[in-house]
Amino acid sequence: MVLAAPLALWVIPVGDSGGVARHVRDVLRVGIPGWRVVVACPPGPLADDLRKAGHPVVEAQIGPHAGLPASVRAVRRLCSSLRPSIVHTHLSYADVVAAVAVPRGIKLVTTEHGLAGDDTVYHGTSAKSKVMAGVHTARLRRFAAAIAVSQATATVMKRKWHASTPITVIPNGIDRSASPARREPGSQYGSLSRLAPEKRIGELLRAFADVLTADPEAHITVAGDGHLADQLASEAVRHGVDERVDFPGFVDPVEFARKIDVVAQLSVWENCSYTLLDAIIAGQGVVASAVGGNPEILPPQCLVDPEQPSQVAQALFAQAQQPNLRPELPDNWPTVSDMTKRIADIYTEVTR
Repeated sequence: MVLAAPLALWVIPVGDSGGVARHVRDVLRVGIPGWRVVVACPPGPLADDLRKAGHPVVEAQIGPHAGLPASVRAVRRLCSSLRPSIVHTHLSYADVVAAVAVPRGIKLVTTEHGLAGDDTVYHGTSAKSKVMAGVHTARLRRFAAAIAVSQATATVMKRKWHASTPITVIPNGIDRSASPARREPGSQYGSLSRLAPEKRIGELLRAFADVLTADPEAHITVAGDGHLADQLASEAVRHGVDERVDFPGFVDPVEFARKIDVVAQLSVWENCSYTLLDAIIAGQGVVASAVGGNPEILPPQCLVDPEQPSQVAQALFAQAQQPNLRPELPDNWPTVSDMTKRIADIYTEVTR
């Protein structure tokens, strides 16, 4: 008689195609050795993608749009019907829901993808940040293990939440190309992110004006959706770059990678950016703010202070025109399979 592998229920409170969705798709594509995984998430592109790929997914009313009471009820029902050995949460809303909803006999594991060093990035005010820090300090006591996607993330978890739960750093895994991409110098710049204040696209446009003085044929694609779209279009006019910039909205990341020579990401905070990892694998130049997990991915020549437009412009131009300066993936960076094996090790440890 062959016993079924134990079950891990992954609770995802968002249904879009952002970085957490990428993490989920990669993990399910490779699998967690020795474990079955079922994903619970709201209806949307993530559930559609997983279903098309043949992965077990349950659409449920979980997340801010559903509200806390409905989310708690949904997770309780899933625990009752699926009887998982582990509930693994991603993003803070799911963490809080699971701390309330999951019965004591089921082990809780969390992966922290979106914690910022700056209190106001996600919570707006320091008062709200203090309240939420207290909430997370309390809910973490329910968790058997926590995963941070960068050392910077782990450091902030300990500082803000006084975490006593064991924290393991497991960066987002990415598979290296069989033959690394080699690109010639070029003048196509781009960013791929939400059009939100914390992404500092305005600072990028200001720096790009300086790039145009050195390379009048340069062009920048500001890809992504967000409520700052109209404001950024106005800023492009103000900085005199409007004829050399496009705002295409959402784009396919693969197509984006094919035409862009240098990827810029001047965010207030990043934990472990798939955009940067993909750019390195594609042989693109990279310029990013020296915050969060970015220095764990990138060498010094790729890191800048977004408040110094001339410094940003110089780095952008250098990455475009000198391919030998472009970053390579650190030798010890995990593949997707490495990442899932390390997750499996944590599961084994907490269920012993």
